[in-house]
Amino acid sequence: MSRWLFAIFLFRAAAFADVVQPLPFSHKPHLAVALRCADCHQNPDPGENVTFPATTKCMTCHVAIAKDKPSIQKLAEFAKAGRPIPWVRVNQIPGYVFFSHRVHLDASQKCQTCHAADAERAVLKMGECMDCHRQN
Repeated sequence: MSRWLFAIFLFRAAAFADVVQPLPFSHKPHLAVALRCADCHQNPDPGENVTFPATTKCMTCHVAIAKDKPSIQKLAEFAKAGRPIPWVRVNQIPGYVFFSHRVHLDASQKCQTCHAADAERAVLKMGECMDCHRQN
């Protein structure tokens, strides 16, 4: 990849650094109770994208867990209205890149390979992808 294109990719990622999401969310407490990525995130055919869970899926647990927290009450409002959480996109794959989650999952890659062991990193750098492909 040219340095110019790499710079554009990094600029796009940096532009999302201060995004405010509609709900605070951390994967850490969800991983602490042994939830697996696939418990919430589906990979429907043809497999390029992994989905965000429906608010009703979140509420299967949060109807009882942390239900008095303001953020969970807001989540419950989305679920009751049948609306998805309007997450603000924090990454953008460049148009010249084809990416498929299914290809990586079929190659026995774990979500944490790209999304970090603590699952807090939302934006990947293209160099990380390129380094992994060179090594593997």
